[in-house]
Amino acid sequence: MKFTRLLVASAFTLLATACGNDDGPAFTPAPEGTFLPPTPPAGFTAKDINYTNRDMVSAANPLASEAGVAVLADGGSAVDAAIAVQMVLNLVEPQSSGIGGGAFMIHHDAQAKKTLAYDGRETAPAAATGDMFLRNGTPLGFVAAVDGGLAVGTPGLVKMLADAHKAHGKLPWARLFAPAIKLSEEGFAISPRLSASIAGSAARLKAQGEPAASYFLNADGTAKAAGTLLKNPEFAATLRDISTSGVSAFYTGPIAQAMVDKVRNHPTNPGRLTMADMAGYQAKVREPLCGEYRALYVICGMPPPSSGAIAVLQTLGVLNNFEVNKTLPNSVESIHLISEAYRLAFADRARYVADSDFVSVPVTGLLESGYLKSRSGLISLEKSMGVPVAGMPAGATVMGLDASADLPSTSHMSIVDKDGNAVSMTTTIESGFGSLQMVRGFLLNNELTDFSFTEKDAAGNLIANRVQPGKRPRSSMSPTIVFNKAGQLEAVVGSPGGSNIIQYVTKALIGVIDYNMDIQQAINLSNFGAQTSATTTLERGSLAAAAEAGLKAKGHTVAIADINSGLHGIVVNGRRSADGFTNGTSIGAFSRGPSFGKYAGGADPRREGVAIGNN
Repeated sequence: MKFTRLLVASAFTLLATACGNDDGPAFTPAPEGTFLPPTPPAGFTAKDINYTNRDMVSAANPLASEAGVAVLADGGSAVDAAIAVQMVLNLVEPQSSGIGGGAFMIHHDAQAKKTLAYDGRETAPAAATGDMFLRNGTPLGFVAAVDGGLAVGTPGLVKMLADAHKAHGKLPWARLFAPAIKLSEEGFAISPRLSASIAGSAARLKAQGEPAASYFLNADGTAKAAGTLLKNPEFAATLRDISTSGVSAFYTGPIAQAMVDKVRNHPTNPGRLTMADMAGYQAKVREPLCGEYRALYVICGMPPPSSGAIAVLQTLGVLNNFEVNKTLPNSVESIHLISEAYRLAFADRARYVADSDFVSVPVTGLLESGYLKSRSGLISLEKSMGVPVAGMPAGATVMGLDASADLPSTSHMSIVDKDGNAVSMTTTIESGFGSLQMVRGFLLNNELTDFSFTEKDAAGNLIANRVQPGKRPRSSMSPTIVFNKAGQLEAVVGSPGGSNIIQYVTKALIGVIDYNMDIQQAINLSNFGAQTSATTTLERGSLAAAAEAGLKAKGHTVAIADINSGLHGIVVNGRRSADGFTNGTSIGAFSRGPSFGKYAGGADPRREGVAIGNN
């Protein structure tokens, strides 16, 4: 099996712990006037784990999961299913992802025993400058930067999917668009989540005008209600063009021109996207960032410009130096330790991680076992460190501290096909409804606001994640695939949630590996976490919230919030005798409980997604 980007030398022995994560706003409050609310939580609706013998899709909306499973039933590959799922998600969950945005995909080819990272992240236009989000030397307010054309990056999703399909697809390209085209023309019922999301952004949608206003809002400016039949013939026409004419229809034809015109002709906040930017976009195929975990598993995720895999592996590496397995899930002790480990990982993330095609990211140094052991020495069992400070790993140069926002309007899908090929794909248009600019039936991203608004920090040091022409903004998206040491597939997992994605994915891994939980139980675990401040956030109404007083006694500043993760995961469910994969062992395993099928899937009870498969 090929994991050539980096195989961390030390086994990350994360001793069993209750991990938490956050969604919603970031753990640390955004500067006043800058916070855009994420898509509202749908409530906690209990979901059963699902088993299947053939293949499985776990995605953020039942209609999307059904479309993917139908493709798999027709003999399609995991990549084929991902394309169908994404096009339906664009229609039924437009506030979170779509062809006007970008994505990261980890793909595992079972026959070739090769895993690759597909980078469809948006890029800054050639005319982008480091001061584009400043006015008279002062950073724009976040809403002022987002609403309009200025924050729109060159979309990368369609090109990435086309490249992946060319390499791994089995069914014809056009077949994969059929479910979304049909739903666009016949209509679908607005879900409660979409209706609530529209209501939360109704005033901004109305202010941005047509065509988004009349598509999402009633004549009186209120959100269209859940259950309303919504049709999108313009989107159907767009998808037909792409499905019949290929990727060039999106990047060089009338669709591209419509995007450029919308961005550049915005009346108050024009952007810099050009037809040359569109035509020149290239998706990238990278080597995944992989690390050993508990000397039994290899965890693979996205390298930069994502900070996801680095931060997940750093967190596990720090916790390796503590006996977290002697604490209980959601206890003061476990939340304290894990939150402190998150702080250290996020401090390094803010200092060093950006697009590695533009800046030198010290990946090896950040994940070196000796460095992580030294960082763990900063953690006291009795008192929180408060505001963390970045370390100085091998290969690092002094960089400025980045405080850019990373908002959680994103989606994720986990897919395994009958041949054992797997896709973990996290996809986004950045904040809720992206830039609020609608073209040809789809929304455009506001991905450029993931860059730092300033080029230097207060100390005058250049910020790694500053705006540069053609650069990809740093992301927290953490699509993850897990293998055993024999190279066999064990799990596919990921989540939306902005910068909190890192904690969600870590939580799921800890639950399944260290707490002997099935994938649904691991997803259900309480969310909590911390980033670069003294604040530790606990999920409202959860078991973790009961630790508030104990954490305050240890010096934490505690916030209680609705932490709206959206995990979707699949595990291989067959029991194994080798490598410790037996039911109930102390070292943990991915195969748990009664074996009802080859794969077991789960979906987050905090959102409306489902895991379904063919038998």
